[in-house]
Parts: sequence; C-alpha cells; structure tokens
Amino acid sequence: MVIRVIVADDQAVVRTAFSSLLDTQEDIEVVGEAEDGEEAVRVAAGLRPDVALLDIRMPRLGGIDAAREIVTASGGATKALMLTTFGLDEYVYEALTAGAIGFLLKDATFPELLHAVRVVAGGHALLAPEITGRLISEFTRQRVSAPPVRSVEGLTAREAEVLVLIAQGLSNADIAARLTITDHTVKTHINRLFAKMELRDRAQAVILAYELGLVVAGTHTS
Repeated sequence: MVIRVIVADDQAVVRTAFSSLLDTQEDIEVVGEAEDGEEAVRVAAGLRPDVALLDIRMPRLGGIDAAREIVTASGGATKALMLTTFGLDEYVYEALTAGAIGFLLKDATFPELLHAVRVVAGGHALLAPEITGRLISEFTRQRVSAPPVRSVEGLTAREAEVLVLIAQGLSNADIAARLTITDHTVKTHINRLFAKMELRDRAQAVILAYELGLVVAGTHTS
C-alpha cells in the first residue's frame, strides 16, 4: 500500500527537498504541498493523506494548530508528523496534546525521514530520545500541583509497570526482555492498558505516565 503524504513548510527549499526525497520511494507518494498552516488544513481536507508532515512554525496558522484541525477533521485517519528543531523545545508537549504522534528534526538523515513517515503512517508514535527528553523537561516545567484527573486504579501492577516502561522509551521487544515475558503478552498488556485509560497511542501513554507521577524527569532505563 502506498503511503500518501502532504508536506507543509513555509521554506520552499525545505518543502521541495523533503517532497523530492519522499517521492523516490515506491511505497510513498507526496500528493500535496502547503506553505502555511491554513493551506495545509485545506489540502489535507481535500486529499485525505495518510501522513501530514508539518513544520511546527508556519505563518497564518502554526503547525500545532494545523495538526489539531487535520487530525480532528480526519477522525485520526491522517497522522501528524511534526518537523522541529532543537530551538523549539517548548512546543513538543503542546504538539503531542494536539494529536501529533511523531517528531522529526529538520536535520534528519534520509533514512530517518523514511523511517519516520512509515512508522507514523502505521499509527505508531515516533519519539526520538532527544525529543522524549524535551517532552519530559517541558512537562516538568508546566506541571501544576493539582491531582491528576485519572489514577492508576483499575490497572493491574503489570499494566502499570508496562506503562512506566513505555514512558521510558522501551519498545515491545525491550519490554518483553525486561519483564521476561513474550511479545504477545506485552501486546495484550498494552491493549488492555490503552483500553482502560482511553489512550490512542504510545505518545499519550508517555504523557499519562508523567501526569500520574509514575515516572519523573531524569528517569533512565537500565
């Protein structure tokens, strides 16, 4: 199946470069481009792409607001993959809460670009270690003392443990190895966890784990 993508960036050079690179792949097709957020929303509404590659900072309508509108209008069918730079730390948390499930640095390599599009198209969150670190820092800065809306009540001890490991960036295979269980069992725990906590994807799971205080900034896997 061909992954249909739109690319939105106010810098023509960046937009053209990403589009040209993606179009070299048999399983990826760039079906539209946009130079600002408002145009991105219109293009996405008309073309219904699988992935919207959006620059976080664009004129008229920023990438985060565009992502929110695109994801909502498509009922989640279009996945938002954000283009960001090291200087935009404060936007990571906000973009995740707007519905974006992936982040790609503007200086990403060609293989990283292709990997990101394919992963996000499959509905999986893409949070590189450096992006996860920024998310943690920003959440810690924004966090207030009010108690979380949700609690871990209703989760089994194992499901809570899996949630923590997801927040620490471990893959299903890594979680299986850490807990000495099968990949199938890990998937079962994750499916139940997501259903109970009404989570859409791993990005939301990361946010939830920090909201509940299950993990804190500075937590590392061992």
